[in-house]
Amino acid sequence: MSAPSRGELDARFEELLAQARAAGEYAALAPAWRARLEPEAAPDASDGAKPFGRFGMIGASAKMRAVYDLLARICKSDVSVLVRGETGTGKELVARALHEHGPRAKKPFMAENCAAVPAQLLESELFGHKRGSFTGAIADRPGHFVAANGGTVFLDEIGDMPLPMQAKLLRVLQDGEVRAVGANNSVKVDVRIVAATNKDLRAMCVAKTFREDLYFRLSVVTITLPPLREREGDVRLLARAFAARVSAEMKREPVELSEAALAVLEASRWQGNVRELDNEIRRAIALLPAGRRVIDPSDLTPR
Repeated sequence: MSAPSRGELDARFEELLAQARAAGEYAALAPAWRARLEPEAAPDASDGAKPFGRFGMIGASAKMRAVYDLLARICKSDVSVLVRGETGTGKELVARALHEHGPRAKKPFMAENCAAVPAQLLESELFGHKRGSFTGAIADRPGHFVAANGGTVFLDEIGDMPLPMQAKLLRVLQDGEVRAVGANNSVKVDVRIVAATNKDLRAMCVAKTFREDLYFRLSVVTITLPPLREREGDVRLLARAFAARVSAEMKREPVELSEAALAVLEASRWQGNVRELDNEIRRAIALLPAGRRVIDPSDLTPR
């Protein structure tokens, strides 16, 4: 049997790299192939010929390339970043990219959704609490800012943070100080804060529902993620990557998408963006009869 050509090896590499990127399983690649990935993943690298994207994200559209370029310029700095975008566009992926490609990469990354936690619990989660400070506080507990000291704290849905807590967050940004619930003294912390929202924080400042001084502190740099419907060509890349990942998760032979199915997906509006597309592929593969390896339009949710 003749040895595979360089072209055949490159093609196989691209196929495996797409699957690894989709699953986040870079360690599964052979060391020599992982080395080929590093220049693309490096913050200052150009997009090159790779169609998958950069910084652990998938997409080659012009709008996503603009996002990669901005990430490459700011990830080595320590400025606060505000990530704007509709639900499901991948705002936490941007926050993780800033952390993993920045000077704090070896320190903790802590994430909290400000809309998903009741106000009192959110304050405890972020700032910590002292024993006896409220019912159920049976021991001292450090909050995210202390636990992530030296690293990054990602605050999703920052527009839902109550005004009194916004004042405490402002103190973290201005003075690098955190006071736990029930504590008499503050402690110094060193964290990078990345916040995200799907709301118009400028309008909220005018309406006095969001602190203007906090807004300016958070938005030293603003990254706006495009909705999936505006990312030309990316639905196809994402759908194939999700299919490879979900097939592996479900321990079945790799599932592909027919051209007709891809056309249906590309014609959809995707109000839930990348997350909705991921769920659609997951549903289709879960319901695909055993032995079938191709998703057709009939396997997709009617739209």
